[in-house]
Amino acid sequence: MTGTIVNAAAIVVGGLLGVFLRRGIPEPVKKTVMQGLGLSVLLIGAKMALKTENVILPVISLVAGGALGQAVDIEKRLSALACRLEAGFGGGDGRLSGAFITASLVYCVGAMAIVGSIEDGLNGNPSILFAKSALDGVASVIFGSTLGPGVVFSALPVFLYQGAITLLAGTLKDFLAGEVMSELTATGGLLILGIGINILGLREIKVGNLLPALAVVMVVSLVARM
Repeated sequence: MTGTIVNAAAIVVGGLLGVFLRRGIPEPVKKTVMQGLGLSVLLIGAKMALKTENVILPVISLVAGGALGQAVDIEKRLSALACRLEAGFGGGDGRLSGAFITASLVYCVGAMAIVGSIEDGLNGNPSILFAKSALDGVASVIFGSTLGPGVVFSALPVFLYQGAITLLAGTLKDFLAGEVMSELTATGGLLILGIGINILGLREIKVGNLLPALAVVMVVSLVARM
């Protein structure tokens, strides 16, 4: 759990620093940096998506996972959670919700979160999560200065999500073969692409409702391997 704890702390520190620097960063600079971050997220997502060895598996997983996520309406539930936080801390202007959801998805959906948590849980090696902490800390400064204090609260789902993977890694050891990880990474990459599109404001994609695809692709990949 060491890597996850450090990762969550980096997000909190970076987010608070970003909020503190908010008024000292000119609006054009914020906008340009956010656009650069959005493009970087697209690049990361594309690179991850190309890891697939069988393109049909991520496609099936996104369709099935999206149907499940929409039925549960994960995005709405995330928004409800953020709005409850906003009612208590955010002043009710709606900005906390968007910052919480955007930052949570960026930090939770990705190969480094999954692989790093597994490595930390299986081998007690948090080095991947330490590297992710550095990246997330820098991103939190930008998000905090641009999106507001909701970024700080995203440390909670990161802690719970990565911590759960770390604790369950031992039981998943026999199932996480190379092919499964490739398709898991590729599917996560497609979700990252959706986040990049949202950051750039090109189109609204309910990435939260697509999150079950990560679980579906593991099952589909295991079945395809048999």
